[in-house]
Amino acid sequence: MRRHLLPLALVALALLSVGASSTLAARSGSISYEFNGRLLADAGSSPTLFVDVKGGNHAALRKLLGQSDDQHFAVDSNTEYLRWSHGVPTVVPESNLAAGDFVSVKVRADRAASLAAIEATPARIVSDRGPSPRFAHKPLWLFVGTLNAPAAGGKLTLHIQSGNWLALHAMLGQALDQTFKYDRSTIFVLWQGRVPTLISPSQLKVGDKISVRIRAPRRDSLAQAEQVPANHVAEHEPATPST
Repeated sequence: MRRHLLPLALVALALLSVGASSTLAARSGSISYEFNGRLLADAGSSPTLFVDVKGGNHAALRKLLGQSDDQHFAVDSNTEYLRWSHGVPTVVPESNLAAGDFVSVKVRADRAASLAAIEATPARIVSDRGPSPRFAHKPLWLFVGTLNAPAAGGKLTLHIQSGNWLALHAMLGQALDQTFKYDRSTIFVLWQGRVPTLISPSQLKVGDKISVRIRAPRRDSLAQAEQVPANHVAEHEPATPST
């Protein structure tokens, strides 16, 4: 049987796309900004969220250079609020957000937009992880691809198409079809639009886009990382982030 290997050129392009995706998006008009921090006031039904920003993606942090870390972000009736608890997302009303909670505010705006213009653009998604979120102690390995066969026996096989830098670097010279482990602690989520629903492994559909998240040491080989049961498996994830 012929093995389909991930060509070095393809991986190189994929790795470059991790850093260049914002440039490509800029040409199409807009990119994603993610701001992470503590909510400074209860949300209630306010048209803005007041956040003490502690971090974010590269695009967001560039806009914050020389600015205060306390910022107001617009929200509206189309903003979706997700409460994450033990890795499980639940759609909640804005009033569920409380001062002191750690939130991630995701806004889509033009790359050339000013910080003020970005903050005036209603957020698409606000993720709330509560006042004492648990942060991972091991790096993320993110693999994205299509499901080759029904998940069974604690294993699922993907035809890899994308991922984060760590995962794609490990894929150099490897077969495109890779098998991952899962166990009772693995969380399976089906996204319908921006609405998540918990599902079982047997409900994953062959041919659908699947993202697999594994927490494993950076020095691990691909084979070693694949022996670690996935933390999270998502079907039709809206826009697979690198976190």
